[in-house]
Amino acid sequence: MTAPDSTASVVRLDVPGGKAVSHRDVAANGARFHIAEMGDGPLVLLLHGFPQFWWTWRHQLPALAEAGFRAVAMDLRGVGGSDRTPRGYDPANLALDVTGVIRSLGEPDAALVGHDLGGYLAWTAAVMRPKLVRRLAVSSMPHPRRWRSAMLADVRQSAQSSHIWNFQRPWLPERRLTADDAALVGRMIRDWSGPRPPEDEAIAVYRRAMSIPSTAHCSIEPYRWMVRSMARPDGIQFNRRMKMPVRVPTLHLHGSLDPVMRTRSAAGSGEYVEAPYRWRLFDGLGHFPHEEDPVAFSTELINWLKDPEPDR
Repeated sequence: MTAPDSTASVVRLDVPGGKAVSHRDVAANGARFHIAEMGDGPLVLLLHGFPQFWWTWRHQLPALAEAGFRAVAMDLRGVGGSDRTPRGYDPANLALDVTGVIRSLGEPDAALVGHDLGGYLAWTAAVMRPKLVRRLAVSSMPHPRRWRSAMLADVRQSAQSSHIWNFQRPWLPERRLTADDAALVGRMIRDWSGPRPPEDEAIAVYRRAMSIPSTAHCSIEPYRWMVRSMARPDGIQFNRRMKMPVRVPTLHLHGSLDPVMRTRSAAGSGEYVEAPYRWRLFDGLGHFPHEEDPVAFSTELINWLKDPEPDR
């Protein structure tokens, strides 16, 4: 099942400043993915989180392009302008979507930048297809093994991620997400932000995107797999596979006021990286640092991407 053409007006948007962004679809891993692209140079592939889509990177796309990179933000499977398939929402397959897009763009590798769920998939892709990942930058998401242990062993982390437990119920979460023109999406983004949440106009964009038919269901499915598979053979196998260390330079970004993912949960992820690892905590920012303070986030990211020898 593919996203209808009528979604184009909702997801094929411009970026701030009226700068030209190129929209197109690419085929990868048996599905069609919408991408937004700016600039020329080494590829930087940006992966959005929940409850958003590619447009969450609207500030970083022009900043990266001006810094000499080919910046591409993709819509994950089931979201925005990408295909809404009936299955394929486990992290291993979603990570293959990401690496398939890198190949479809004709690039030998990419620097992956992921936020929230996109960060989870970036961690996964760096382990599963290390030759295709040049560098790794993750925001607001611990390594998958850290995420699993924190959800199971840390009562406070489990409580702060209560929405993920609530997603395990059938049908009701989808209905709640889309009720009243996806009003819950707006509340989540505001509640999860620090004192400088995204502007009301941006929140309205995310609400419209979540209201596209089937998007709510597809957005929730990865979280259902992540929880329901914990005791299943496929989940246990995935957790074992993620023991393999990340061997590319890694930048880990986090907001000190993130109410969804505790700093303590994220901070131990460096133990899974056998390469230069840099931890950066943004004081006074919440779960969306790239939107709450885009200048600080973009500056940190670009300086690290241009550093030929990022140290620990």
